[in-house]
Amino acid sequence: MILLVGLLGWTVYDTVFKGKPSSSIDNSSSSYVEGINKGNRAPDFKLQTLDGQTVALSDFRGKKVIVNMWATWCPPCRAEMPDMQKFYEKYKDEGVEILAVNLTQAEKNKEDVARFLKDYGITFTVVLDEMGEVSEKYQAQAIPTSYLIDSKGFIREKITGPMSYDWMVEKIASME
Repeated sequence: MILLVGLLGWTVYDTVFKGKPSSSIDNSSSSYVEGINKGNRAPDFKLQTLDGQTVALSDFRGKKVIVNMWATWCPPCRAEMPDMQKFYEKYKDEGVEILAVNLTQAEKNKEDVARFLKDYGITFTVVLDEMGEVSEKYQAQAIPTSYLIDSKGFIREKITGPMSYDWMVEKIASME
């Protein structure tokens, strides 16, 4: 009997206090959980571009954002870049941004990053994670790792591995 009451109590506690599933999050509330899981408010960060401009994730609030962790030497990263550029060119005027976070601490030098961006014709925003702080904060243990963030700053999807153009179109279309 005591065990039954205990289980019932735990079930009620778990249901009431564990939190809402991501599909029912109240994005308008100031009470939210910051983290890297689906439904969490994406942790803000500030990094610099190759030309020294400081860019923050929060600069893109109000837009849907794909945050992509990558490196020039990573074959799957290289494979997804043309699809990412194609996607960006088509949707950049529709409130969608790509913020590519280069894991610069894993690169030989910044010149390799600049050459890569030129060779691939990349025009979306690329920032340099020179100290590995953002990749650590977002626990990017494999690359590429991408986070789809809605216009209110909440993580809606995480993918480890390369993204395709069609996947990005489908996932972004289903977000606020």
